[in-house]
Amino acid sequence: MKFTDVILQTSTKILVFIILTFSIYVMFAGHNNPGGGFIGGLITASALILLYIAFDVKTVHEIIPIDFKLIGAAGVLISLLTGIGSLALGYPFLSQAFAYRDLPLFGKTELATAVIFDLGVYMAVVGTTMTIILSIGEDE
Repeated sequence: MKFTDVILQTSTKILVFIILTFSIYVMFAGHNNPGGGFIGGLITASALILLYIAFDVKTVHEIIPIDFKLIGAAGVLISLLTGIGSLALGYPFLSQAFAYRDLPLFGKTELATAVIFDLGVYMAVVGTTMTIILSIGEDE
């Protein structure tokens, strides 16, 4: 018997969009404010878990065919490479660099290597959290 709840599924479609938007904001705002890749990744994982609750696993996997183990591994690799990049340039491990650039629509914007590290942490947290949750939820 397949669980269907129209109210839950309809509200989930709206809530996931709002949660993911907030997650991206928290991830990018975390460089100068509270937040960052870790908390942004947890918020994204909560949106994905809501999708898995509202719809069944098979349906979500058809819509989002992602191997979360690969996402987590890629995130760890990105975070590690940002640290090694600073070593290669003769700076201490995980040193950051930043510059200000005029971007269209955004104006004068700070671009920092810490955002790349945060993106790696974000991906690692989403990948790890979703792998753990999905493996716990498997029933055979």
